[in-house]
Amino acid sequence: MTNSPTEPASAILDDFDSRPGSATSLIRTVLGAYVRDFGGSVVIADFVELMRAVGVPPESTRIAVTRLKKKGVLVPRVRDGRGVYEVTEQAEGMFARGDRRIFTFRQMREGDPWRLISFTIPESQRAARYQLRRRLGWIGCGTVSPGLWIAPEYLAREIAGVVDALGLSEFVTTFLTTSLFVPGSMGDAAARWWDLEALAARHREFLEHHQWRLDAGEDVSPREAFVRFVPLLDEWRIIPYVDPGLPTAMLPDNWPGSDSVRLFASARDRYLAPSRGWARSIQGGVLT
Repeated sequence: MTNSPTEPASAILDDFDSRPGSATSLIRTVLGAYVRDFGGSVVIADFVELMRAVGVPPESTRIAVTRLKKKGVLVPRVRDGRGVYEVTEQAEGMFARGDRRIFTFRQMREGDPWRLISFTIPESQRAARYQLRRRLGWIGCGTVSPGLWIAPEYLAREIAGVVDALGLSEFVTTFLTTSLFVPGSMGDAAARWWDLEALAARHREFLEHHQWRLDAGEDVSPREAFVRFVPLLDEWRIIPYVDPGLPTAMLPDNWPGSDSVRLFASARDRYLAPSRGWARSIQGGVLT
């Protein structure tokens, strides 16, 4: 059964409405990168300890967990006689899609194929049309015209998921192409189709906010690795969605994206494994 445009759809469940650095955003980051790593369920007291490490007060954690339960991200369960919160199947799909984007940034090469998305949606479904445009933008598609969008071909599966989840398959046609002919240069076209200035600003802010976390070369404890990596991951994880990974020839000079990709990769390699070890020790009841 296809979801109606007003229902929360598993293919498009995500948390772009939560501001990076907020309690809800940090909690979703920890759920996706850590709680799933140790099985997908957590005792609330252990979760409070995890979030306290990154500055989220216990009461804020409990309030955010309640909100996430209402949104279908968490569900209460009883395991081994204890109450736990478990990541839902719907949210697991969301996090799995995020893993592919967040931890391995995808970059187009010259000559890689494009996916064109054409749609004409009747006025009676105006709300659904708005949601389609909004969510295509969220996953990195560019606007050629109101009814024609463009994206790297590697986004085709996600595009199809959004269209299906909104119940709009009968109104949408997509095309695969390797040839684009545009007035002016491809760089000019990219600047029309995507808000490159806003994307560049995101990359620069990420670099400014988090470069210090790697500048110090000293060894850090597993707990400190968690403290450093979670805020960095929380801000980064939006970037691989809104940045489609355009080929270099379509990007302005001094594009900051390459530097922020390298910064994230370095932080991931340095901090992710030890920080997960510390998170598992909290789940096991051993505070280190």
